[in-house]
Amino acid sequence: MSVTEYLAQDLRLVRANNPGPLTGSGTNTWLIGHGDVAVVDPGPAMDSHLASVLAALRPGERISHILISHTHLDHSGLVPRLVAATGAVTAGFGQAFAGRSATMQALLAQGLQDGGEGIDHDFAPDMTLADNDTVAGTGWCLRALHTPGHAANHLCFAWGNRLFSGDHVMGWSSSLVSPPDGDMADYMQSLERLLSMPWSTAYPGHGPPVDAPGARMTALLAHRRVREAALLGAISTQGISLSALTAAVYSDVDRSLHRAARRNVLAHVIDLITRNQIACDDLCAPDPVIRRR
Repeated sequence: MSVTEYLAQDLRLVRANNPGPLTGSGTNTWLIGHGDVAVVDPGPAMDSHLASVLAALRPGERISHILISHTHLDHSGLVPRLVAATGAVTAGFGQAFAGRSATMQALLAQGLQDGGEGIDHDFAPDMTLADNDTVAGTGWCLRALHTPGHAANHLCFAWGNRLFSGDHVMGWSSSLVSPPDGDMADYMQSLERLLSMPWSTAYPGHGPPVDAPGARMTALLAHRRVREAALLGAISTQGISLSALTAAVYSDVDRSLHRAARRNVLAHVIDLITRNQIACDDLCAPDPVIRRR
């Protein structure tokens, strides 16, 4: 069963029972306000989770809005069932491919495959939210911040000085950045943008609340820069395959996670190619070879 935590009078967390290497303890569904309640990320399409979300409502309450951080199925999969049960209005940046950079669109056209992250191709919001748009209800107002990187259509939601950070900022893990949906250049820029704002707490899509978001964002940026430096150190003018590069740079990570790590390496490689630091003749090859310029 899902686990419900009452963090404050106006904030409830229902954690889905879908733990795993990429979901941590499970997907977090956040209920905000009272009376007319907003839901951020209804979670996976599980009957038990739907029952737990509805059970978290107090007598006389209803879910008026469902906000989606991004269209991965562990976050948006429950939308159709929750809408059918509540009649709530859905809101998000757009459908699955919305917000993709020109670089990723070009690679997609050339045949680059995604990493099988479970993209929700069916979600289409009733309300399309642009950067800085707001959604409000009884006692709550959320401001959408377009934060592409983990996903092209990723939104964080500002609630005063608190942040619903989706999969962009988590305390238990760094984010998976898997092209063409994920984009490392966008991810870093979004982190820098969020870091410029004074958050008191971040409520992520997985794992516990982050009590020092600024410090965590600084650490995430540093982590990516260390990985980038390691990548550059492992790439020679003779070239190295993506698989060998992943094994070299992620030697500190259990091999069971190397499939996901390979996607992060690919994201770094695309960014470095765009910045003219490395080269690759065919990024869409089964195991592309990367070389220093």
